Amino acid sequence: MSNQKKRPSLSGPGLKKEGVVVLQTLFILIFVSLEIWVRSGAGILSGLIICLVTYGGVAYGRKGTRYVSAVTPPLAYAATTLLMTILNDGLRPSRVGIDFVASLASVAPFLLISALYSWFMFFNEKAKNRPSKRLQTLPEAR
Repeated sequence: MSNQKKRPSLSGPGLKKEGVVVLQTLFILIFVSLEIWVRSGAGILSGLIICLVTYGGVAYGRKGTRYVSAVTPPLAYAATTLLMTILNDGLRPSRVGIDFVASLASVAPFLLISALYSWFMFFNEKAKNRPSKRLQTLPEAR
């Protein structure tokens, strides 16, 4: 019996870095824009989408795509929110700034949870790829 966790099955090797970025950005753009347009602000739907695309990027990406899966969602969310805020409020810096910060604050717990999960997975993958120091120091391993 092995103690390896079973990953979701895919017919191919998984998404490349570019695919992870495009899909995460696309889902965040669509759902966050819709929520801001309908509710006039970001909320739980945006937060759940951030968590889902982070998990999807980690689970369905190829080996080596964990960094991209960790970095893309906050950047895509910030860009989408800023764009939608400018479209809704116009080019009034004080109003755009307040709405942008309020939008970031409303999804902060979701951003934090997603970031913790994705960075943990990134550093875990990095640690597993490193050769064991124990095997290098044992005399019979040489």
